[in-house]
Amino acid sequence: MPGLRRRTYEVLDMAVPGDRSGVLVNGLLMALIVLNVAAFIAGTVRSVEARFGAELWAFEVLSVAVFSAEYLLRLWSCVEDPRYSRPVLGRLRWAGSFMALVDLASVLPFYISFLGLEGRLDARVVRVVRLLRIFRIAKLGRYSTALQTLARVARAKRAELVATISLIVLLLVIASSAIYFAEKDVPQTQFTSIPASMWWAIVTLATVGYGDVVPMTVAGRIIGGFVAILGIGLFALPTGILGSGFMEDIQRRRAEEAERAKAAPPAVCPHCGKELPKT
Repeated sequence: MPGLRRRTYEVLDMAVPGDRSGVLVNGLLMALIVLNVAAFIAGTVRSVEARFGAELWAFEVLSVAVFSAEYLLRLWSCVEDPRYSRPVLGRLRWAGSFMALVDLASVLPFYISFLGLEGRLDARVVRVVRLLRIFRIAKLGRYSTALQTLARVARAKRAELVATISLIVLLLVIASSAIYFAEKDVPQTQFTSIPASMWWAIVTLATVGYGDVVPMTVAGRIIGGFVAILGIGLFALPTGILGSGFMEDIQRRRAEEAERAKAAPPAVCPHCGKELPKT
């Protein structure tokens, strides 16, 4: 059993680089996640639901069975990871990790509906629970190298991103306050309060400008122009931060690969035993 558990851990968590079984299993799981999200989206179209409702339901049952088995196997084999080596506390710690909670959230709505609990819950709670099915797309983060890179970059640049978000919130409050005091005395104004003015400030800072709420006074339009110009430069900040983070991560990975290549034993000819030249 320990050998089987170790092998299960290696396959599911890609613990052995280049393991064909791990690549195959994780590739199939990734394909199932993509198809599942596509089926969930298609099921919201009434004509598709009316025609293929039975097939969508059968696919949902199959998907939940696979995802549930994956969750249980990961819970069983997680003790092979040194971080969760303790049989009980380790598994509890794994169950509280982000990706484990995502795995659980992806199957939980099915069991709530299957157990007939929807009739006992508030309609708004039921809608939220059903919406949790879309969390299955978050499972791709376990298999996608690009998403893992994005997560590493976000963690590495979290201080800069938090500072940028704080600046955006500060400018949002200033812009909504300024436009409120400039427009509050206009007859039938839509800037009736600072919270009501925040919608205009958001769409103006984002340079979307829906036009459903517009300033009428000269002072208000001047403020709107400044806010729109600030928004162009402001939303470029996170892009630059993430862009530099991606470059740093790529350079770091290349340096690690070069170090591993230097540390690797030289290749030798299987016939004469001489060292082969490096390419």
